[in-house]
Amino acid sequence: MSLRGQRIVVIGGTSGIGFAVAEAAAREGADVVVASRRQESVDAALKRLPEGAAGHTLDATDEDAVRAFFARVGAFDHLVYTAGESLLMESLADSDLARSRRFLDTRLWGAYSAVKHGAPSIRKGGSVVLTTGSAGRRPMPGMTVAASMCGAMESLTRALALELAPIRVNVVSPGVVRTDLWREMSEEDRSGLFESSAAALPVGRVGTPEDVAEAYLYLMRGGYSTGSVVDVDGGGLLV
Repeated sequence: MSLRGQRIVVIGGTSGIGFAVAEAAAREGADVVVASRRQESVDAALKRLPEGAAGHTLDATDEDAVRAFFARVGAFDHLVYTAGESLLMESLADSDLARSRRFLDTRLWGAYSAVKHGAPSIRKGGSVVLTTGSAGRRPMPGMTVAASMCGAMESLTRALALELAPIRVNVVSPGVVRTDLWREMSEEDRSGLFESSAAALPVGRVGTPEDVAEAYLYLMRGGYSTGSVVDVDGGGLLV
């Protein structure tokens, strides 16, 4: 199925993986709507996206704002959710519960709210593609909150695939990808992570947003996939 003429809403679509999804879909002829919390991010994304793309500011943790956003957007075909703050990495002993809740508010409850209010506007044959990560099945020390979120997203995807049928609901699970999610780390630590990951992965490198975007496009096109987790991790779960 071609995405030409399809209308795709990407929440978190102004940077990283979300922007790569929006850009790739627009190149295929889709009508793209991106949303982000910051107006400057929306403006910058629209300058880079093909003519005809639309953008809105949206705080995904504000349910009233999410409800109003979808009322303004109207009917569409596919919902992609990639929104999230920088990756939260801290030990259990040093964890800040308020910060942990904020992390889950955007990544888990923001996705939940987006699907709740967006699903009624999805046209026949449409889909939802959410975002998780390999930490749910391959956690490391200091990633208790991230691992919890990833596990919850996989379970949420399977439950929504049944509740919203025939709307298809799937989730993409990226591995180590060069995005701003690692910006809380020092440059030295970040470079060390990328180098060690590249050396360990079967593909010999870390991922790019464009690598991962292909999985979202596949799930939007593929009318026979629902409730599935698609890993794009360079073989990270194998090593």
